This record gives sequence, structure tokens and C-alpha cells, in this order.
Amino acid sequence: MAHPKRKISKTRRDKRRTHQKLSEKAIAICPTTDTPHLYHHAYVVEGDLYHKGKLAIKNYTTNAQ
Repeated sequence: MAHPKRKISKTRRDKRRTHQKLSEKAIAICPTTDTPHLYHHAYVVEGDLYHKGKLAIKNYTTNAQ
């Protein structure tokens, strides 16, 4: 295995890691139901499944229990 020839200082290591961070996800408001949801995702409101502000499936139930 390769070994470093010199020790990497904490400052150098931390400078490299400054770009590794999480960003907040963008949240949209549905124009039809006025509920917040993630962009490009379907969402359930009162048992109905919506996507892009339109009713996709009425009386939607999830199979995951």
C-alpha cells in the first residue's frame, strides 16, 4: 500500500473538506392544495395522490405497512 511521504497538516485537510456539506432541499407549494412538498415528487393529501398539482390517484393507499 502507498503511504504518504509527509504528514498532511490539519489546516490543509480541513481546507479540502470545506466543500463537503449538505444543502437544504427546495420545497414547493402546491397551487391546488396549498401543501408543501419536494420538487419532482408525488405527494399525498387527504388520501389522494397528487403530482405537478394534478390529482394522479384518488383514494391512494400505500402498500408499505
